[in-house]
Amino acid sequence: MARTEKELWLQSKELTPQKRLLARQALEEIREGRDVFTTLRRYPLPKGEGFLNKSVLVAVYRDLVEDGEWDPDPVLMTRIRLKPMRTLSGVTTVTALTRPHPCPGKCIFCPTDERMPKSYLPDEPGAMRALHHDFDPYEQVQARVQALHDVGHPTDKIELLVLGGTWSAYPKDYQEWFLRRCFDAMNEAESETLADAQAMNEGAPHRNVGLVIETRPDHIGQEEIAWLRALGVTKVQIGAQSLDDEILASNRRGHTVGELREALALLRAAGFKVVLHWMPNLLGATLDSDRADFVRLWEGFCPDELKIYPTQLLANAELYEYWRRGDYHPYSTEELIELIADVKTTIPRYCRVNRVIRDIPSQNVVEGNRRTSLRQDVRLALERRGERCECVRCREVRGQAIEPGDLLLDDLIYEADFAEEHFLSYVTPDDRLAGFLRLSLPGAESPRTGLADLEGAAIIREVHIYGQSLPVGQERQGVAQHAGLGTDLLQRAEEIAQEKGFHRLAVISAIGTRQYYLERGFERGELYLVKGL
Repeated sequence: MARTEKELWLQSKELTPQKRLLARQALEEIREGRDVFTTLRRYPLPKGEGFLNKSVLVAVYRDLVEDGEWDPDPVLMTRIRLKPMRTLSGVTTVTALTRPHPCPGKCIFCPTDERMPKSYLPDEPGAMRALHHDFDPYEQVQARVQALHDVGHPTDKIELLVLGGTWSAYPKDYQEWFLRRCFDAMNEAESETLADAQAMNEGAPHRNVGLVIETRPDHIGQEEIAWLRALGVTKVQIGAQSLDDEILASNRRGHTVGELREALALLRAAGFKVVLHWMPNLLGATLDSDRADFVRLWEGFCPDELKIYPTQLLANAELYEYWRRGDYHPYSTEELIELIADVKTTIPRYCRVNRVIRDIPSQNVVEGNRRTSLRQDVRLALERRGERCECVRCREVRGQAIEPGDLLLDDLIYEADFAEEHFLSYVTPDDRLAGFLRLSLPGAESPRTGLADLEGAAIIREVHIYGQSLPVGQERQGVAQHAGLGTDLLQRAEEIAQEKGFHRLAVISAIGTRQYYLERGFERGELYLVKGL
């Protein structure tokens, strides 16, 4: 049975002198170019404990650097880091789960467990961590940051992902306390108010470079978006589930497609990045209707990111009773793979597909697909067809070396509801994505946000440079981060905004990226950073 990340981390903490000696010898071999896993197998541990692992190598490497025996070696750290994919998108994601709280939704597909927030199960990995820490936000963030650090990941740029169903349904004093404690954990210091914690985070050990919450479309309005900005939120996950009003009604979703459209237009006008959840195989849907439904995502809604969450039949969801009566039939794994493969090639190049299945352990699924490796299954299906997905995630440079002088600047323009969107990106000659900027140009009929910072302004909704996350201020040859790409993209966005007649440029900055924009000519507004053109 494979050891968990926690077990590997614990082993790294038990560093006897013999383990340290073995790890140092292994590190010297790896530094000379030997394969990591082959080297690890050459060093059995005493008393039949198995072999050295990457966690031990990371711990000993850090000790050698801190003691001054070795100079820092970023290339070596890249090779020995455990699960490098976790930070290859340029940031380190940390999740925190809110306490159980009544959800305003009555969706028939959602599992119900009194120990968890609505729609979550206690044996999901993130939920297990939250339950272990009794949903304490400080403990969740602190423990996750420490665990990631101890297995070799940089933790100075944190995207905080707050999960727990409908964030907007929680009391505002709880929301404020929850995020203050999350910031306290990132700051490694106590604060009295959220504003104090935010100010401290601008120069903290673990800066917040993105703050994500999830909510429902029928909870988005002018007052809510102003509140989210005051909290520091930069990205909003919205459960669309379907773009068919009949399907939404059959599944008792509690909102309409029209309300979803209004919510997304308002969020975009306020500069938020939007992640939509889409659920094939809902009650009343068919394979053909799901294919038609997917097309509607790009007709004005145009999400920046997408989570494909196939409906999973669970015993503690009301949908289970429909199945028992014979009124609901889950797709087979093969049908689901073919469906997702069909739609994935139609995803625009400005959208990132974050997930293709919920992280629900297979033993909870009553009937239908139980495979959690659906993304890999779909990728193999596309390879067999000779097709490829061109979404953001599938084109990221990740660990690939880049030469800044060879990058091409592309301006992908598309129309979303009431806004002209520019997806400015730097791509390699083989079409890998090194970095991008999302620029939104609100139209005359764009929803009024009521936010003074945005009056007459073009809005930068995101700047993201890909590749392995690097510590603030650290540069390395051949990587996208810290190669000046962000500054170049900001300059081009400013030029486009001027050409289109805008006199101001606003950016929805995360707390920990404020200094970055201030150093590039932006000034503090009420809730955004702004720059006169």
